[in-house]
Amino acid sequence: MAAAFAQRGGSGLSVCLASAGVVKTLSIAAFTLAWTHSIEKTDWQEDWRVTPQALELVQARVKGSGAGMEPPPEARLIDGWFRWQPKRAALPEVVLGNSGAAGEWRLCSDGKCRTLSDIFGHPVGTDVTIMRACNP
Repeated sequence: MAAAFAQRGGSGLSVCLASAGVVKTLSIAAFTLAWTHSIEKTDWQEDWRVTPQALELVQARVKGSGAGMEPPPEARLIDGWFRWQPKRAALPEVVLGNSGAAGEWRLCSDGKCRTLSDIFGHPVGTDVTIMRACNP
């Protein structure tokens, strides 16, 4: 699938999404990845920044706590969300799996959220989606 990422989208920063052999390029420099936890049915969001080489996780937040989604000790409860800034290196790619038990990943930018199925134009289902920076 690495060859599929050779496609570039316009000028500036972009994120590429690949699933089932299809690649979509979104010309965005920052976005929020949102989903609902499959067991707790609680919202989770992560803010990401696209760099020329990688994706940087800027902030994470969760609307509660529970099985497998406990916020770290440094998280602060603000407006009903536990918020924190993860301390991790930028990632060359992020692999998004889906059990099918809690809806879809949503990618949000400029105040609008779209499911991966909407972005790809067909149901993604439980197919893995790979997300990475794809900049000129």
